[in-house]
Amino acid sequence: LYTGRSIRAALDALIDYGRPRRIQLAVLVDRGHRELPIRADFVGKNIPTSHQDEVLVQLAETDGADRVIAIERRD
Repeated sequence: LYTGRSIRAALDALIDYGRPRRIQLAVLVDRGHRELPIRADFVGKNIPTSHQDEVLVQLAETDGADRVIAIERRD
């Protein structure tokens, strides 16, 4: 979860199908920097990052280990 804009678009698409009684949001990584008032109900890991950082998620099944890495991007 980053700015919340993609989540907002997904919520709009869900609401186009009807009015769900409840929507819960689960994210692997919450990095902050919200532009919209959206909060995840379930968070795997909170990682403080800068706006320039990228977050890489690796899974044991495909990458050999479970880990979350914040990569400083230099422009």
